[in-house]
Amino acid sequence: MIMQADEIQGGSRLQADVCVVGAGPAGIALAMALSEQGHSVLLLESGQLQAHAPTQALCEGEVADERLHSPPGKYRQRRLGGSTAIWGGRCMPFDPIDFETRNYIPHSGWPLSYEDLAPYYPQANALAEAGRFIYDAGDALDPGTGPMIAGFESSRVLTNGLERFSCPTHFGNRYARRLELAPNIQVLLGANCTGLRLHADGRAVRELEVRTLAGSRFSVTPNITVLAMGGLETARLLLASHDVVAQGVGNQHDVVGRYYMCHIAGNVGTLTIHGPARNVRHGYEISPEGIYCRRRLSVVAHEQKRLGLANAVARLHFPRITDPAHRSGVLSGLFLARKLISYEYSKRLNDGAPPTTAAYARHMLNVLTDPVDTAAFLAHWLSRRSLAERKFPSVILRNRTNRFSLEVHGEQVPQAHSRVTLADTVDALGMPRLKVDWRYSQADIDSVRGTLDVMAEEFARSGKARLDYNRHTLEEDLMRFGAYGGHHIGTARMGRDASTSVVNGDCQVHSVHNLFVAGSAVFPTSSQANPTLTLIAMALRLGETLSQRLRAERSPLELKEAA
Repeated sequence: MIMQADEIQGGSRLQADVCVVGAGPAGIALAMALSEQGHSVLLLESGQLQAHAPTQALCEGEVADERLHSPPGKYRQRRLGGSTAIWGGRCMPFDPIDFETRNYIPHSGWPLSYEDLAPYYPQANALAEAGRFIYDAGDALDPGTGPMIAGFESSRVLTNGLERFSCPTHFGNRYARRLELAPNIQVLLGANCTGLRLHADGRAVRELEVRTLAGSRFSVTPNITVLAMGGLETARLLLASHDVVAQGVGNQHDVVGRYYMCHIAGNVGTLTIHGPARNVRHGYEISPEGIYCRRRLSVVAHEQKRLGLANAVARLHFPRITDPAHRSGVLSGLFLARKLISYEYSKRLNDGAPPTTAAYARHMLNVLTDPVDTAAFLAHWLSRRSLAERKFPSVILRNRTNRFSLEVHGEQVPQAHSRVTLADTVDALGMPRLKVDWRYSQADIDSVRGTLDVMAEEFARSGKARLDYNRHTLEEDLMRFGAYGGHHIGTARMGRDASTSVVNGDCQVHSVHNLFVAGSAVFPTSSQANPTLTLIAMALRLGETLSQRLRAERSPLELKEAA
């Protein structure tokens, strides 16, 4: 059942086995998993089925340095389905090394292994509509499909790793009907959790305070509460709930909001691949089940360990869009139309400095002198992107010169002073807004430099390609647009030690036995991968954990009646 929170009588006390706060991909996956096991679920969603400006404004906050991090209201969506309403659909799992304690990466190591999470990845892949859980090109693509770079072989650099792309699936649209028909799920739209109220000893959640923008108030008293609100809002609610624990729920050791990570990303250098253009497979390939896939470069795990490198991948990319020297009518057209493109993608079509009149003129000339490719691109984009149910993931252009930049996407080393805190201002519900102070370190830049050096060495050794990049401007290239995208990671990190983490290996807040966190907020490290697939898998694992716990807590009579 899906209904409006304003339909709930003021002062009511709702009950459920589990209350899930937040109906993004983690919350929806968790609610459906629990429902299938027969448990009653109350799913609270701040937003509506569609975008709602007054609700979206609740995300607004402050940023310590806007050159490094977008305003908190960007990239996030308060609506059923959360930010899957605007995501690009890129899916890939974390790597086994991501879960390990690496002595060269401070604060690394998860209280679970890749093997603990692996059973849940296939179902996560299915929910994201990304096809089979196969992420090696040799197994996922048709037999006989050529290599990424003809003739290039290396024991240090992999080229067969894949990204798979969702439709991209909007979890609100895709699963609304399933949520509505589930007999033991109640979804409340416009329901804002404004407080976690603990028992006097602070060891359990007593109730959740819920408010609507229209002024209605009621409470929820579940057996178990799960926060699935994303990396920023989860920390905000924990910190703002400080009536019993002065520092905020789960924050006795001042860890909530700390170790905030995104990803280190940017376009770097020039990769020149020798030989004809047919020697390179740099674009999207389609798997037998019809899923767009793309290959990427990565350094093997044992080399990462030997050289002390954080995890990172690189994709073959076109030249820098803002520089009209590329002479591409398509790229220049994208640059000229950047104000018509959504914030998430147009941000990287700006170079930090206003373009000159001469640059505008050269971009316009590129469009006028490259009409065939421009027309072909527009026709392809209309048919395969704008009008297609499974959308072509991004701009890929014919490359006549075999010269590419590398689009790097790297893990960030966790730092305690990269954090989110409560601001002095409040939103329309009286909740303190967030202040985001995201930081990177020299270790992040040095690690990417080390990764690029390994790739350059292997390309040179093979004789099949050459990678050149400016070591002196690498930091500028990677930080030109600051933190990458909406990957909000680590503000309620997982660990065995309550003094350095917020939740344990089962995602339970250390100090509160019936409070759990779902989503990328619990990730101790960020991996090279976009977080969505892994946070769905983690939610499914949490669903099994909670189901076992609820069954264990039921009385023998209840179990007999259920049988």
